Amino acid sequence: MKTPVIAILDVGKTNKKLFLFDENYSIVREESCTLPETKDEDGDPCEDLGLLNSWIGDMLRVSKNAGDIDIRALNFAAYGASFVHIGGDGKLLTPLYNYLKPFPSKIKKHFYEQYGGEMTFSMLTASPVLDSLNSGMQLYRLKCEKPEIFGKIKYSLHLPQYLAWYLTGKACSDITSIGCHTNLWNFSQDYYHEWVYREGIIDKLPPIQSSGTVHPVLIDKHNFLSAGCLAGIGLHDSSAAMIPYLESFTEPFVLISTGTWCISMNPFNQEPLTIAELQNDCLCYLTFKGRPMKSSRLFAGFEHEQQVKKLTVYFQKNNNAFHSVAYDPEIVSSLKAKNDLPVFDRPASPIGASAFAQRDFSGFTSFEEAYHRLMMDIMDQQLNSTKLILSDAVERIFVDGGFSGNPVYMHLLAAAFPSMEVFAANISKASAVGAAMAIHEHWNDQPLPGDIIELKYFRQ
Repeated sequence: MKTPVIAILDVGKTNKKLFLFDENYSIVREESCTLPETKDEDGDPCEDLGLLNSWIGDMLRVSKNAGDIDIRALNFAAYGASFVHIGGDGKLLTPLYNYLKPFPSKIKKHFYEQYGGEMTFSMLTASPVLDSLNSGMQLYRLKCEKPEIFGKIKYSLHLPQYLAWYLTGKACSDITSIGCHTNLWNFSQDYYHEWVYREGIIDKLPPIQSSGTVHPVLIDKHNFLSAGCLAGIGLHDSSAAMIPYLESFTEPFVLISTGTWCISMNPFNQEPLTIAELQNDCLCYLTFKGRPMKSSRLFAGFEHEQQVKKLTVYFQKNNNAFHSVAYDPEIVSSLKAKNDLPVFDRPASPIGASAFAQRDFSGFTSFEEAYHRLMMDIMDQQLNSTKLILSDAVERIFVDGGFSGNPVYMHLLAAAFPSMEVFAANISKASAVGAAMAIHEHWNDQPLPGDIIELKYFRQ
């Protein structure tokens, strides 16, 4: 008897992954690869959509032919902030421009002058000024620089919805992609900002559909799937990763999702962003149910990676030495006694590097001491970043991603928030699981599992 599964395509900027989950959300199959980028017409690196489409077909074909599984449905979790533009003939009109592509200052200046200035506009759209990372600005740029191509666009789809369109032929917009620092959504009015209408952008955006929507796969075009297979419309990966938590916990919590960015997300704080919050890299996402989720960003994972490289060279350690560093409260007390740090109750801006960037390594007696100092400096920023989005009702903090397995980070976080319950959350492939949960009722006859997230409690 074949095992019924859902296939999830989890498309990150670097790694592309396929997961097959059974009805208990156990992983039946996992594939991962890194695809080479191509270049756009300006020579800037960007996603190779042709290569990505081929990889998707290859992975699903191999999975179907395995013989012991039945792919009932599929869904998509992918990075946001990038549009795929499709013409009336169904062909791509442009490359998938990289969200790090430099944005013309003249077009940027004109846009914000026309629509109330950067601060006012950012408060309405809950989107810090992030240039091409504000995906709506990519459409505005295309209209200004290449009006002939803009005029040919039938659909502009965020990447998760492009993947769904590729397999189903159904074009739609999804609220988690729209509500992710796009400059498109007016959070106070809970609809598109007026500029989307005035500039004709609305004509390029297909109707918004619920994140739980499914459509039949075009089997005649994609015969690597079985008749009757359904596909979801895709989700922005950060919002997808929140779904298992929202489905598992009803009491208010904050989730710190750690990786290159450490993003603190509070789905129970729906207050409008303030000027101070915007200036400290706060923004709002929309959950898969369309509710605002105040969030703050910290570039801590990147800083950790860069500083650990320097420490390993200085102390002549291997690159993975930090993995074996246990939390040592005596080292923490000793470093605090030196009184040369920003300590927890001193202000530290979440913007930019921590104080560790100015540290003199010769002042440390060991790699372990220096590593504790690095994590204390990062935690000083983490405290201030997370505090920006806290609300009175929150009593729990969950941490997932890379730092959830770092005992130094976790103990310091517990010390930074002594009135909170702090947990390392272990859920394998949260974005992929969330994408599967979003369309659970369409492929799974079993109830949602209640133990999908493992928690480990940390004290200071």
